Amino acid sequence: MNPSFKLRRARLMGPRHPRRISALPPKSLARRLHPIQWDLLPRDYCVREFTMTEATTSTSYGASSPRRRQLIFALIAMTAISSPQYVWTLFTRPLQENLHATLPTIQVTFTILVVVQTWLSPAQGWLVDRFGARLLITIGCLLSGLGWIGAAYAGSLTNLYLTYGLLCGIGTGIVYVGIIGLVVRWFPDKRGFATGLVAAGYGFGAILTTFPIDMIMQSSGYKTALITFGIILGLTGAAAGFAMRMPGPDDVLPSSPVSASATNTSPRQMLRSPIFWLMFAMMTMMSTGGLMIISQFAAFSRDFGVADVMLFGVAALPLALTIDRITNGLTRPFFGWVSDRIGRENTMAVAFILEAAAVILLVLSRHDALLFVMLSGLVFLGWGEIFSLFPSTLTDTFGTGFATTNYGLLYVAQGIGSILGGPLAALLHDKAGSWLPVFTIIIAMDALTGLLALFVLKPMRRRVAPAARMPGAERMECLTRSHL
Repeated sequence: MNPSFKLRRARLMGPRHPRRISALPPKSLARRLHPIQWDLLPRDYCVREFTMTEATTSTSYGASSPRRRQLIFALIAMTAISSPQYVWTLFTRPLQENLHATLPTIQVTFTILVVVQTWLSPAQGWLVDRFGARLLITIGCLLSGLGWIGAAYAGSLTNLYLTYGLLCGIGTGIVYVGIIGLVVRWFPDKRGFATGLVAAGYGFGAILTTFPIDMIMQSSGYKTALITFGIILGLTGAAAGFAMRMPGPDDVLPSSPVSASATNTSPRQMLRSPIFWLMFAMMTMMSTGGLMIISQFAAFSRDFGVADVMLFGVAALPLALTIDRITNGLTRPFFGWVSDRIGRENTMAVAFILEAAAVILLVLSRHDALLFVMLSGLVFLGWGEIFSLFPSTLTDTFGTGFATTNYGLLYVAQGIGSILGGPLAALLHDKAGSWLPVFTIIIAMDALTGLLALFVLKPMRRRVAPAARMPGAERMECLTRSHL
């Protein structure tokens, strides 16, 4: 078997240890391993680089790689469940008119969707770990589609809550948590990038549906749009889910080059860790801002007077929503890839402070339709990466053994954010008569979260795992004592 990373042999380390050999990585890799100074390593240490056999290469990286197939299926399923959350804002006005309801009461539907999606995720994650990804993800996609079909026939707020809120929330929660738990296991070597890529499917998916749904709503009404896309998306996602599986004992996977825990922390142990609760608070604050903008985008863009302005032959509102889905999708694999290289916390600080700056510029340009559309894309560029950075950081810290259940517990923060960013934000707007107080709170939380990542989370993780001080690919995982 030929190793993919050949180790060059160093000189024997003195006459007292004639059999000891220092195994060093190739020069091309060694240049990436700063700040480690190889010449200064103690003599009783050796550095071992992951060696990948021919079997590993053919199994994990070939054109017919099961890892790649699972990634493709995960992207399809994520795309199929993204519309209930990301095109919700298109349905708020027609639902208000049809049900004779106020905006805050309609927004309760969105809150139920996200709360159920997130607060049930620990149990959903346990079910995926217990019964496998294939069954649960398939069921989840079907439930999401049924939720849309049922919402088309909802004649009251209660029925809307039970269909669009409850069924879609259960379905999307199972699929989202199940796929994240699946991907972090299949891609230990590129956890940030792979997680970001499938999360991008969740952000990108609405690109394919925003304009078609808007067109069908204009011509045939929102009920036809819900039924049509409920069928299409439910069946497409179920087909992809049926092809998924967790890695088995016969699947040879590479080891992680990033700062990752070698132990598998149980959910009960994780809940006793201050690191988890800090990450929970940070994800809550970031989720609040992003979900407020997602759920209230149509409302505040109309209040700002830019929703119906024509730009390039298209109304500003659907144009902005389409651009937002592009940037919201691109940011997830991009910042996940960045975090694999410069470290999770450093990437969080850059992205979250970028989000705060983008929201400031959006508010300052709120009456200029073109700038409003462009800056809304920048806002989502600084927000969507939370769905790659937080699960990657969590798995790096607490291991892969309970990855799905552990992330399900962290994902509850998204549900809290939906309450703060959904009906409570709408209520604050109604009380203040302006969106400015809402945006001010969001800006403050975004900036605070970026600072917490850099100055609190990073030192805490460093104390728990000293190796975490080295960023992403600069860390050599196997630094072990050699024995004669």
